[in-house]
Amino acid sequence: MLPSPVAASRAVRLALPAAVDRRRIVWSYAVTVGLYHLLALLALLPWMFSWTGVVLALVGTYVFGGLGINLGFHRLLTHRGFSCPKWLEHACVIVGVCCVQDTPARWVAVHRRHHEQADLRDDPHSPLAGFLWGHAGWMLVENRDLARLGIYDRYAKDVLRDPFYRRLERSLLYPAIVLASWVLFFLCGAVASLAGGGTLADAAQFGASVLVWGVFVRTIAVWHITWSVNSAAHLWGYRSYETAEQSRNNWVVALLSNGEGWHNNHHAQPRAARHGHRPWEIDGIFGVVRVLEAMGLVWDVVRPDPKLVAAAAQRAAMSAGCSDDGHRALQEPTRDAGL
Repeated sequence: MLPSPVAASRAVRLALPAAVDRRRIVWSYAVTVGLYHLLALLALLPWMFSWTGVVLALVGTYVFGGLGINLGFHRLLTHRGFSCPKWLEHACVIVGVCCVQDTPARWVAVHRRHHEQADLRDDPHSPLAGFLWGHAGWMLVENRDLARLGIYDRYAKDVLRDPFYRRLERSLLYPAIVLASWVLFFLCGAVASLAGGGTLADAAQFGASVLVWGVFVRTIAVWHITWSVNSAAHLWGYRSYETAEQSRNNWVVALLSNGEGWHNNHHAQPRAARHGHRPWEIDGIFGVVRVLEAMGLVWDVVRPDPKLVAAAAQRAAMSAGCSDDGHRALQEPTRDAGL
């Protein structure tokens, strides 16, 4: 089923959150977003091109975005859709940190607030206040409701009980991980070139291409895929569940994000580690969860409620058959807390 832009016509446009001050730029975010986009443009220079770099960008989008953000930050830390050893949790989170989407506690807190206030005025990033606002604009201006101490106390206490996540907040560990990833990509490229008989100039060129494509191009790709879940997947697509917000199942976003785009399914059952509820709703990240579960590295996996899935399928069949245009929803609208 193709996405259709129906939400915008059915939902009232929202004002920006009351705590937003558009005159106050959050310079740490604005500079980081701008710098990464500028550095990624270096990929347009012929000197920066290498097929290895292109492959690293494509594979890295899945590894860093999929395993770091979607699996680690989202389905594990935010919603506790499964359990795993601490070493595996921390490994996924370190990969996610390399995506430069803020600290894990901050990411979790903002996302949990989104679920609690989804598509209401206090939603941090509802696209009903404007597509660009929901996509990225919300990060670039001050929102007093997202002040770290206040939002952490309400939404991320469980995360900050772990000393590792506290260190990421209170020390230079977070930027150190990000910078270390830059150095590692460059050095791996340079060493590979020298090992293949290249000159120092060749090594510098190849290392730079690996850095630009494998880090900067990959990072902005992951950013825009993540942001599109917040923006496009609340405007375009189909709804399997009558939730109390405008979340949509958007197959384009779902394919790009390895399953995150089945967003209406997710809002209906936020703790479920599986976002694709129908057989044809491909969810690559849940495939990883199943493999890890089979290996004994993951347990207590939260799966979608089969009764709710069946009710949604019945509702979709009734709608498709036009058997009763005025039938009542099989699932009452709900607003989840995102926990």
